[in-house]
Amino acid sequence: MAAKDHDEPRDEQHEPLADDGASTDAPSSDDLFAAEDADVEVSETGNSLDADIDHILSEAGQREIEEYRDRAARAEAELANFRTRVERDRAANRDAVIADVIRSLLPAIDDLDRAAAHGDLEGSPLELVAQKLRLAFERYGLASVGVVGEAFDPAFHQAIVQLPSAEATSQTVADVIEVGYVLGDRLVRPAKVAVSVPQS
Repeated sequence: MAAKDHDEPRDEQHEPLADDGASTDAPSSDDLFAAEDADVEVSETGNSLDADIDHILSEAGQREIEEYRDRAARAEAELANFRTRVERDRAANRDAVIADVIRSLLPAIDDLDRAAAHGDLEGSPLELVAQKLRLAFERYGLASVGVVGEAFDPAFHQAIVQLPSAEATSQTVADVIEVGYVLGDRLVRPAKVAVSVPQS
């Protein structure tokens, strides 16, 4: 009997426990559905995150592309401005060099003009030299300024003498002492003139 008593409690231990719903090893169907829903949510969230990451990367790539395009456009504009500036500087330097060369030759032209005014060039070989020099200067755009009767312009004329005149209504060139020259829009030498001024 003693062995029987010992066996009985043992049998009691192996009896199935009553299902009170408090704790079980096997998951219930509600737990399985909840886990599947959580997996679906995680999967959807993962897909959403992937899409968000792709979208962010795409936007970042577009911003980077636009930034590079903007930089390229700026560099191209700077290059165009540089080329324009270089061409303008070259033209200005060319005109300055031509003006310097012409300015250095003007005393010779003045001497030839004085000789022509006295009649010393007629029939001489210097007459042909003077014509060739004038043609070469005209080819480069050299023009003379200072004509008797034109209005006095201090930008192109240097007044050496003022001659009061009852007939003058404004300041006009009465006599040209030394011819002036312009090269394009650049003054090479002002004309030295006598100016008629109205009497006061």
